[in-house]
Amino acid sequence: MDELMELLAALKPEIDFEREKELIDDGLLESFDVITLIAEIEDQFGLEVPAEEIVPENFNSAEGIWKLLERIKEEA
Repeated sequence: MDELMELLAALKPEIDFEREKELIDDGLLESFDVITLIAEIEDQFGLEVPAEEIVPENFNSAEGIWKLLERIKEEA
């Protein structure tokens, strides 16, 4: 989780990812941010994020993103 938090902080340092729970719904992360984040996740974690998993629920919070990564790891 620490690695993810560092990645998020590098992407958008002005956002408090520990507190925010509506990153997509509140417009804090836009589509380009999500695409950039997915590319970074795939590079750093060696995972491929399936297109069907790119939905707001999976990217609304750091916890949601982490759960997505854990799920992808389990399915691999």
